[in-house]
Parts: sequence; structure tokens; C-alpha cells
Amino acid sequence: MAALTATAAIGLCCLAPAPDSSASATQAGPSGGEQVSLRPGAPALPGDVSALAYVVADARTGKVLAARNAHRKLPPASTLKTLFAVTALPHLRAEDRHTVSEQDLAGIGPGSSLVGVEPGHTYQVSDLWRGVFLSSGNDAVHVLAALNGGWEETAAQMQAKARRLGALDTEVVSPDGYDTPGQVSSAFDLAVFGRAGLARPDFAEYCSTAWAQFPGGGGSYGIVNTNRLLSGANGIARYPGIVGIKNGYTSNAGNTLIAAAKQGERTLLVTVMNPQAGGGYAVYEEARTLLDWGFKAWDNVDAVGSLEPVRATKSPTRQAQIQAHVAAVRPEAADEGAPGWSLTSSVAGGLAAAGTLFLLVRRRTIRGRRERKRPTE
Repeated sequence: MAALTATAAIGLCCLAPAPDSSASATQAGPSGGEQVSLRPGAPALPGDVSALAYVVADARTGKVLAARNAHRKLPPASTLKTLFAVTALPHLRAEDRHTVSEQDLAGIGPGSSLVGVEPGHTYQVSDLWRGVFLSSGNDAVHVLAALNGGWEETAAQMQAKARRLGALDTEVVSPDGYDTPGQVSSAFDLAVFGRAGLARPDFAEYCSTAWAQFPGGGGSYGIVNTNRLLSGANGIARYPGIVGIKNGYTSNAGNTLIAAAKQGERTLLVTVMNPQAGGGYAVYEEARTLLDWGFKAWDNVDAVGSLEPVRATKSPTRQAQIQAHVAAVRPEAADEGAPGWSLTSSVAGGLAAAGTLFLLVRRRTIRGRRERKRPTE
């Protein structure tokens, strides 16, 4: 029997089943892969969520209330821009100004979503960030990455940041989230990135902005947030208490979304990856359904995991707990001594280190670059 890797061990520890008790029951979802621990009186998980993967979590504590295929590796599309922002925001001053060069915009993928950054124009860094969060502009990402040390350097920084946050499913190739071979993330990791972003006031402000003016054409023009739960655009009702965060779309990833909403003192975070039914805007309605469920179930579910990074420990008690969980998942591993589950110091060091908006939105495109009927988001 092949040994489980340390990465696999961490992943299961992050989202392990809740302890059995007479007061809770584990519900299997309509398509399998669900994890939830319901107390008596708790509402059942919604049966009409078609996403390949999702997570519902308490944004403050990191407590995971429910999940489906939380660690399934899938292309993230532009939700990966949340990791880009969490990584690059600390390095770039919002008030700085930069004159864009042709080189800054080199390499933008065909069919990319664009905010309309023009070479030779001088932009404030904060305007470029609004271009990232509202228009999902890959052109704005390219310019900010150039200011952050370059495309490859930024990708490497993002990869390192993901690991420090405990996001072990993510592989970064293209910082803008553009479909690229080998680039994947997971519903769990996207929730980690969204939560880390909300801890930063600048990220929280950008991701909650429904519309803004963007410089261009000798003046400015309006841009609206492509996260329809926030903007209320395209006939999608704005979610009550919506905080925002980020949506995404590519032909390979399908529709993806990280959304957060607040009711009273509670902030709920959901991630939804690639709904299989309901059309292009189903991701918003499925997120709405999960948010509704999460707020109703809040006091009547036990945690099935945590978004907090697992800290390595040499405690024999903790090692015994890990091995006991391995035995529960793979009974044959108990006789093997659970090879591959011991967290050595070298591995541990590596892993621990208002209302609907109706706006005429002017979108700029790079001529000859659009090849798809629907651009990425």
C-alpha cells in the first residue's frame, strides 16, 4: 500500500470529520462528497447545489460549517486574483503613480477580461487595484505584477504565500488566474484566500466596491463589479449584507466565486466552483443558497474543519490523534504504522513557514486578442 504524503495528511487534518456524538449526525449530500455535522433541529443541506466543490465557513474563526469536495483540485479562474491581492498589496503603495509601458502589458492571454489600461497613461496604484477587483482586468494584474518584481517573481511569491496560509492544493502559474496547464486551486484554498483578504482593510474596501470611475479617454468612465451578488447586475438580486470578494470564469474552469456576507456580528464565507446546472449565473444563486443555509444553521452545526493552517507538532498525543484518524479513513493503515503521516521537522518547516446598479460600462479591449465568445472574468 502506497504511503500517504505529508501534504495529504495536512489536507485531511484541515477538513477532518467532526467527532461522533449522540447529539450530531453526518448528512450525505445529493451527489456525495458532502461533509456536515448537524445537531437536532438544524436545517438540511440544500439539495439543489450542483457545484463540483464548495465550502461554507465562519470568516472570523475559520470554522468550516459544511463542504463538498473541499480539496478537489480545480482551475480557479479569476478567483485566484484574491491570492494575487493578498500577496502583492503589502508591497505596493496605493498612492503611488505609474506610467504604463507596452512591456507591462505583454503576454495578456487571448480572451482576457480587461479594464482598459492604456500604454503611456499614468495610473494611481489604487485605480489599478479597482480594475482588478471590479473588472477582473488581467491588464491591471499585469501592470501591478510588473511593479511587484515581474510575472514569474509574483507567481513564486503567490505560491509561497499560499503555503504559509496552509493552502496546499494551489499551484500558481499565471497570477491573473488565466487558464494555464498545471494551475489549480480548491474550494478550501479559495476560502483561505478570501478570509486572509478580509483581514486587510485595503482588500476589504476594494472587494466591496460595487462601482467606480476608471481613468481613460481623457477623463474617466464607469466600471461595475462583475460579482453580481454585490453589484446586482444582469438581473441577479444583490445579497443582503453582502461584503463582496471575487468571481471568476474561464471556459476550462467554468464559473467560480468567493463570496462573503454579514448578518449582525456574523460574517459567512462561501466558495463555489463550477456549477454543473443552471447556466452562467448559477454560481451566484448557488452561493446565495449556501449563504442562506449557513446563517440559518450557524448555531446548530459542529465544525467539520478549519481554515486555520495546521501547525506541526511533535506531541505524541497529537501524533496518536492523527494516526487514529488515518485508521478511521484507511483501516489497513493502522497495521502499517501509518507511513508517510509523521510530520518531520523538515516537512513541518516547509509547510508552516445599494440596490441594483444600471450603468453603461465602457470596456476596453486589446484588438485581435479576443478569441472566445465570452471573456474570462
